Amino acid sequence: MSRMSQLVEAIMADPQNAAYTKAGIEPLFTAPKTARINIVGQAPGIRAQDTRLYWNDPSGDNLRDWLGIDRDTFYNSDKIAVIPMDFYYPGKGRSGDLPPRKGFAQKWHPLILQELPDISLTLLIGNYAQHYYLKQQASVKLTDNVRNYKDFLPDFFPLVHPSPRNNLWQAKNPWFKKDVLPDLRKHVKEILDS
Repeated sequence: MSRMSQLVEAIMADPQNAAYTKAGIEPLFTAPKTARINIVGQAPGIRAQDTRLYWNDPSGDNLRDWLGIDRDTFYNSDKIAVIPMDFYYPGKGRSGDLPPRKGFAQKWHPLILQELPDISLTLLIGNYAQHYYLKQQASVKLTDNVRNYKDFLPDFFPLVHPSPRNNLWQAKNPWFKKDVLPDLRKHVKEILDS
């Protein structure tokens, strides 16, 4: 049994995840040994969990467009890891999905990342990923991180969530499409072509 298979078994056996395991729901992430780019978002949405395919929605379509890659590269190249802050759909809140569970990433991300020696860039999508990986206080604004993305290169690239619900944010921040996305595509292409 591979180390990654052992980790999946350990995640499923963790009492924190007992309700999901009992319901037959496996953790949703992918971590190919040959991955070059890691995508860290919040948690799978209900559609992703139901279809067993991460970023399988309009947000995923937008994300792939932002990265300048097609579905086949995203899902089948073994160069993309998707390791969200929680591997299970957390449920619905009053204004959208609930946040990832506290302590989940701290427990599992380091163990998984030990198995991925070739990660060159980690995309941090949303506040939860950015605050955790950049070791920031909750008061740090996502817009500031995204605007100042160059400060976090070459290891991290902070992004707003690609949900169509964030079209208004993009309209208010035209520099994102003009400056950030072309640079993101350039970095992604260089890494995947190397």
